[in-house]
Amino acid sequence: MTDARRDLLILGGGLVGMTLALAAARKGLSSHVVDRADPADLLAEGFDGRASAISTASWNLFGNIGLADQLEPLGCPIASIAVSDQLKPGAIDFRPGPDDGTLGRMFANRDLRQALFDAARDEPLIDWHAKSEVVTRQRGEHGVSATLQGGAVLHASLMVGAEGRASPTREDAGLVVAKWDYRHRAIVAGLTHELPHRNVAWEIFYPAGPFALLPMLDDAGGAHRSALVWTVDEGDASGVLKLSDRAFLAELHQRMGTLFGELISVGPRASYPLGFHHAARITADRLVLVGDAAHGIHPIAGQGLNLGLRDVGALVQVLGDGALLGLEPGDAQLLSRYEKWRGLDAFTVAFATDGLTRLFGIPGSLASAARRFGMAAVERTPVLKDFFMDEARGVTGDLPEMLKG
Repeated sequence: MTDARRDLLILGGGLVGMTLALAAARKGLSSHVVDRADPADLLAEGFDGRASAISTASWNLFGNIGLADQLEPLGCPIASIAVSDQLKPGAIDFRPGPDDGTLGRMFANRDLRQALFDAARDEPLIDWHAKSEVVTRQRGEHGVSATLQGGAVLHASLMVGAEGRASPTREDAGLVVAKWDYRHRAIVAGLTHELPHRNVAWEIFYPAGPFALLPMLDDAGGAHRSALVWTVDEGDASGVLKLSDRAFLAELHQRMGTLFGELISVGPRASYPLGFHHAARITADRLVLVGDAAHGIHPIAGQGLNLGLRDVGALVQVLGDGALLGLEPGDAQLLSRYEKWRGLDAFTVAFATDGLTRLFGIPGSLASAARRFGMAAVERTPVLKDFFMDEARGVTGDLPEMLKG
């Protein structure tokens, strides 16, 4: 059984993989998208309690692939970011000027998936193979293919590994990865609370790890909501997850005080192991990696998904420019350009987040005092604050056209 040849064979239909397929379609590039998951499971209520901060640049990308109208009412603007060391004096308040827009938007991952899946179903340039297991991958001089468990053989010019951190496509290609385990877990849950969050995203650092409170839209009944991302030691995670709701909220109160008044309720809790990995190379013959398949970072600055979406923008621009010159997507010149474009940016962001994780993990009052002195200096230096805000918004560096306004 053989399917028609497409430009791209995207292995992994998550947030990054499906965004890539839709962005490629805008350039006239066709795709096979293969994912082992059932879309109905991914969209089920309660499947994934995670939420994502979408930077200004990433929001531009969603707008340029036609998703802005559907997503706009579902996102909560981030008006400012407060960074604090254990809620002690010396915090930074990142707040853009009145003409600079927001620092991003918060979306439930489920809402992002729904918008992407709806668009993919209506796009004739995308062949979506859900609930499909890849048995073998082949890359040759003239094209690539993947054989699915049911016997279908999918052909394309370029293979894209987009399956996430444990990418079998990356492993199958023998691409070397530097990685380590932080021995931490991120506990995520939705909170309802007494006072409004005023669109402030809080990043509170404790020696055990960051404690983030991210603004979400009020629910249908008007209850104020935030998303929690609480980093705990691996050895403590099991016990924290077993706490009753009342005990869990009491633990949260110790770490956030009365920032949002009384904590009313907590939704289902989930946890995810935290680690770092970075592929030494993100291309091979007729193969590219995008998103977490190429680089997995700590969620300390909320940049993981945004880093993957920059991969998408760069790859689509490289392939689109190549098509204008008559080059097919697997051309080695195009893959070399993608490698050079994305390599430095991904490396810089990955090691910056790793450095922050280690810096704020140093225990002791002296280390805390030094961190707070440094943050106070940033707070008093407008040029530094603007630089960090532009980094958070994703508008620095050599930006792909689809990520520009």
